[in-house]
Amino acid sequence: MPFADFILSVARSTGFLTRLPVPGSFFKGDDGRMERTPEGFAVAGLIAAALPALVLLLAGHSHAPLLAAAIAVALQVLLTGGLHEDGLSDTADGLGGGRDRERALAIMKDSRIGTYGALALGLSLILRITALSALVSEASPAAAALALLGSAALSRAAMVWHWRHLPPAKADGVAAAVGVPSGGALRVAVGTGLLAFLLLTLPVLSFPAVAVTVLAGLAATFLFTLHVGQRLSGHTGDTIGATQQISDMVLLASLALLA
Repeated sequence: MPFADFILSVARSTGFLTRLPVPGSFFKGDDGRMERTPEGFAVAGLIAAALPALVLLLAGHSHAPLLAAAIAVALQVLLTGGLHEDGLSDTADGLGGGRDRERALAIMKDSRIGTYGALALGLSLILRITALSALVSEASPAAAALALLGSAALSRAAMVWHWRHLPPAKADGVAAAVGVPSGGALRVAVGTGLLAFLLLTLPVLSFPAVAVTVLAGLAATFLFTLHVGQRLSGHTGDTIGATQQISDMVLLASLALLA
């Protein structure tokens, strides 16, 4: 794959996954299809997490690690526009409240948040903030910042895996209109996400902790994808976003517990 094409996919992925400004020149000739773009998802995750990680690194040296972690996560949400959190909330409402596939999909399309969605959002924020705070306290601010970066990359690679391994749940939905990532895009996304995670975490955390964390993240992605396939017979934009959140929670919590 030419390096220029990879840079183009990273730029388009950043524009798709974040609120960061991306020059319009990167989108010339873009037909809205997403077969190749997801190969840049992991690197776009690094870009989105760079400023929150820096804030965590600096603020983590204070006497308020929990507050530092909360600020970092809040900044991360602002930079992504809550895109993945919205997917988690809608998915939780649909899977939690839908008696069957049709009802679950109808609930997920509703913009209103329900009990399951609110609980899922609350748990996501609590788990990520407390995990990062624990890493600051038990390891170091640098370890927490690098874990935040690594998890941001690998969790977005998990999105591509989920997306690739399920068909669109609705033939007339947005997910069906943009297509499914190619096999090449999946390999690049997972390869760069895993490489980034290992390079960032192994220098500051033990090999067993990192290895178990990777396995836990892979298991969470696989089991969630399996569950969604059984309940919805395919993916939606919401379940793709939920995959990122679930993977992020599992990765950070595992590192915190094992650090």
